[in-house]
Amino acid sequence: MTPDSTQSDTTSVQRAPDEIDYVRETIKRARFVLFDFDGPICRLFAGLSAAQIADEQIRWLASRGLHGLLTKDVRDETDPFAVLRAVEHRRPNSDLVAELEERLTQHELSAVPSAWPTEYADVVIRTWTAVGARLAITTNNSARTVDRYLESRRLTGCFAPHVYGRTHDLHLLKPHPSVLLRALTAMGADPSETVMVGDAPSDYLAARAAGVAFLGFARNERKAGLLREVGAPDECLVASWDSVLGFLRDNGTPVRA
Repeated sequence: MTPDSTQSDTTSVQRAPDEIDYVRETIKRARFVLFDFDGPICRLFAGLSAAQIADEQIRWLASRGLHGLLTKDVRDETDPFAVLRAVEHRRPNSDLVAELEERLTQHELSAVPSAWPTEYADVVIRTWTAVGARLAITTNNSARTVDRYLESRRLTGCFAPHVYGRTHDLHLLKPHPSVLLRALTAMGADPSETVMVGDAPSDYLAARAAGVAFLGFARNERKAGLLREVGAPDECLVASWDSVLGFLRDNGTPVRA
């Protein structure tokens, strides 16, 4: 997920009975679950806005005389991933890109202590594991950040060793399906038995490209609207984890043979 601000979540997604059936059946079939990190599992930047991080990146480039690498549109960006991609586009595979990516990783790591766990996420993760599904994280965030957060919540055992984050090949960030395909290959997962849980358009597009089912974690109508704009159907959107937890407890997930 793209780092988000701390705006409140006030509007839920209304669900029709047929949409509830779709979510229930998707969960029931899933033997492998690929989670996005920032959003479905926690609000990583709850204590520091994405805009602040993007501004720091832009000021750091300016301090090195590299302001000209960015167009005016990018200099107005509030998304640090957009700044990172813009520099990578101009200086692919450079030490500059590696240094900027490491600075973003350090911001992420420093955000872990103030991250807000998404409501019910911990118990959903533990329950999905308990009923037999194999879990992985597929994220544009640093795997080091994910590992530190999971350790802080005692969730490492639910995912280890399947945490897949960004690499220095920034062109392979979602919506490219690379991170999902890495997980599928490592887990020996059949795409037809796999669901990706994400909250951003890039998650939906990556899931579609990888050939796996998608559950959109749309905590408000703004998030739902962004997913709809790239083609995510209403039936695959969930507004909170409590309904998913109910489905897991009622139906379970087939245990691997």
